[in-house]
Amino acid sequence: MRDVAERVGMSRQLVSLVLRGAPGPSAESRDRVLAAAADLGYRPHTSARLLREGRTRLIGTVFSMRNPFQVRFVERLFARAAEQGFGVALGAAGPDRSTDQVVADLLGDRVEALVVFNPDPGSSSLEEASRLVPVVLLGEWTDAPYADNVHVDELGGLRAAVEHLVDLGHRRIAYVGGEDGLVGRDRAVAYREAMRAVGLRSEIDVVPSGFSEEDGAAAARTLVARDSLPTAVVCCGDQCATGLLAVLAQRGIGVPGRVSVVGFDDSYLASLSYHHLTSVHQDVEATVDAALTAVVDRTSGDGGARRRVATPTGLVVRESTGPAAG
Repeated sequence: MRDVAERVGMSRQLVSLVLRGAPGPSAESRDRVLAAAADLGYRPHTSARLLREGRTRLIGTVFSMRNPFQVRFVERLFARAAEQGFGVALGAAGPDRSTDQVVADLLGDRVEALVVFNPDPGSSSLEEASRLVPVVLLGEWTDAPYADNVHVDELGGLRAAVEHLVDLGHRRIAYVGGEDGLVGRDRAVAYREAMRAVGLRSEIDVVPSGFSEEDGAAAARTLVARDSLPTAVVCCGDQCATGLLAVLAQRGIGVPGRVSVVGFDDSYLASLSYHHLTSVHQDVEATVDAALTAVVDRTSGDGGARRRVATPTGLVVRESTGPAAG
């Protein structure tokens, strides 16, 4: 501020008012100060200012860097949160960093809210953290009384996938998934309900699997080892479907000629030119909007009942699904 003041021949107090956006200085003074600040490469120390105000305006985000949908959510959250005057503090969770560790680190950064994807089962850190900051749980259904909840419409998405395959003449529709956390179980339940809804209760076939590429590959080997293949497979996620497609290709099993394949998430993996994967679309923008609305309302003192928001799904049809083999 001293350098800017000397450049424009004004007092430091006046320069401070301009840089803080405070009332008082004339339009001409503001223009001169801001131009000088830009010439000198001045950048306000936002963190220091917020700390003086007793705030950080940071949203702590717990997510997996290996999950394309969650990474895309974080990318959009950065942009959307900035529009509301918030920053984002990243907390990458995984095999080497538990939910409890990540939450502790983020609270140490004085975040004002926590947005959390699929916490470790049995973790108690979020309930404890909710006594300090608002918590929004993403990615799975939950009745946790301490948090707002934003989740995808699992049933609607799986129903759209199953109905699409039935319209193509498929009856032997297997599901790969159902092992990882609440999300895995929720999607397996949604698949079963969707199959019953179209009169295919007797054809329900769940192959236990996690969400990763290797999990999908292992499930594909299980299917190939059977006496006969299903004519269609719905996968719990696009990464899982990617592994399954690779093994089918290795074994010379045509997709969709012999087996149609559907993913879930409609991540960038689905649209790759060598996959063209039909996939259940999760709405990133709707998820960001619902989570950010909850954070802004809670941090501004808006109480009320905990929210349960189901974001919409749709089916994006590509080349991995076709008519059932005769």
